[in-house]
Amino acid sequence: MTEVRFYHLQRARLEEVLPVILERCHQRGDRVLVLAGSTERVEALAALLWTYRPDSFLPHGTARDGEAERQPIFLAPAGGDGDNPNGAQVLILSDGARHDRIGDFKLVCTLFDGHDAAAVAAARTEWRTCKEAGHAVVYFQQAETGKWQETARA
Repeated sequence: MTEVRFYHLQRARLEEVLPVILERCHQRGDRVLVLAGSTERVEALAALLWTYRPDSFLPHGTARDGEAERQPIFLAPAGGDGDNPNGAQVLILSDGARHDRIGDFKLVCTLFDGHDAAAVAAARTEWRTCKEAGHAVVYFQQAETGKWQETARA
């Protein structure tokens, strides 16, 4: 069964949250596929992973780099028809991106902008869809202290 985590971004931006999640996945030895809304967004996130912290390195690549199968973290634009070019166990969805076969992953993290009413509505719909499909769904919100708190599970 796939666990689908929903991260309601209200206090932190995607650019602050994504590297932290990727670091944890990489430390566990998980391969990760990150889907974003456009090729431009993918390249911006890839650039961020080189510069977000001076004392850290996350091995990653995009289609521009090639050799997806060798990349522990691969960033791609949404719309790949269920592709998993680097054999990832973890899928991260941002910018409203969707994947046709989330059941192929052990963990899916959906990061959505809590200040965007359309993104919140889409996340609610996706929650119901994932729950009805039999996936374990978990909802996280950021507390005032900045720590993530699980606030719902189904």
